[in-house]
Amino acid sequence: MSRLILHVDLDAFYAAVEQRDHPEWHGRPLVVGAEPGQRGVVATCSYEARRFGVHSAMPIVQAVPRLPPETVYVRPSMARYAKVSQQIMGVLETVSPVVERVSIDEAYLDVSRLTALIGPPAVIGAQVKARIWAAVGLTASVGIGPNRLIAKLASEAQKPNGLTIVPPEQVGDFLAPMPFTVLRGIGVKTAPRLERLGVKMIGDVRQLSLETLRHHLGARTGSQVYQQARGLADDRIDPDRPRQSISRETTFPEDVSDPQILEETLRWAAQEVGAIARQTQHLGRAVTLKIRFHPFETHTRSRTLKVPTADDAALFHTAWSLFAAEPWSGRPVRLIGLGISGWSATDGGVQMDLFETAAPEPGPKRDRLAATLDAIRNRFGADAIRRGRSRDLLG
Repeated sequence: MSRLILHVDLDAFYAAVEQRDHPEWHGRPLVVGAEPGQRGVVATCSYEARRFGVHSAMPIVQAVPRLPPETVYVRPSMARYAKVSQQIMGVLETVSPVVERVSIDEAYLDVSRLTALIGPPAVIGAQVKARIWAAVGLTASVGIGPNRLIAKLASEAQKPNGLTIVPPEQVGDFLAPMPFTVLRGIGVKTAPRLERLGVKMIGDVRQLSLETLRHHLGARTGSQVYQQARGLADDRIDPDRPRQSISRETTFPEDVSDPQILEETLRWAAQEVGAIARQTQHLGRAVTLKIRFHPFETHTRSRTLKVPTADDAALFHTAWSLFAAEPWSGRPVRLIGLGISGWSATDGGVQMDLFETAAPEPGPKRDRLAATLDAIRNRFGADAIRRGRSRDLLG
């Protein structure tokens, strides 16, 4: 029997929660994140705001000029969003016993055995959407296909509030007109190589032999691209799948050379990554900086810490020092972000790095400070309190 994988993705999740809780904001552009005149970025925004070219992680100084005067700006309320997310995941578990949560607003379900109980895929998908709406009053886009890749692409096909079913026999037709860049593993080195072969769409990829792809992309990547172009991908759903890393990055709509914007964006990424790491009880030893210049020149720099951490300040300090150590100053940046990996078992405390004397000092006080800041941000919003620049490098 063919596997049936369902991917559910909440539509503009943070913004949708705010519009649900404030009906007077329906239909207006809404930005969740920093406010005009502040330093910071867009955490997410409503579809009304996206029509003006605004997107998640865009610096607020770039977003505000694009948006009309009636735009609503609100600070994130992570505790409220997390509570709604838990309600949604509970709803999904009433549909299928096999649910893999991949972020606060999306999950995969194995619904292979539900056709005899509930009905055909379209009925299952409609029921998932209806149950979410009944429970929390939010819309979700759902995609159903024979594996994770197809289900994910299907959920993106008709956003917002979409439902797309891709039976196995229609996978080829579904994929053929899509740009080849939606395939997993297509990076800054891979894409130009395919373009030189005249490839634009996934249908073009399917015209290339396995030998040709392996020759131009390497054995591993070539084989992966060959399989994905034919709709062959992982169909396993694992509720206990371990998380390999936590990262946040942003692509700027226009290349940025202002160091203050780059620094502030990296601070945002550090705060996001640190908060998720602490919530999930992950301590990481490896901090990675990612940066991209025009057109696709991408660099990563990593540092292994002596002591595992999940602290915002240590993450930012490490990533920013990696940036400062390179001759990149003044070059226009297209993308910047950071990640953490190399997990160590947690013992309930979050320790700091000792890699150099300028790094924040470790100890129980910093553990308590991180916990206190998280509690304040969860209750009053991510920008309700910030670390002072003179006392801490996160500033």
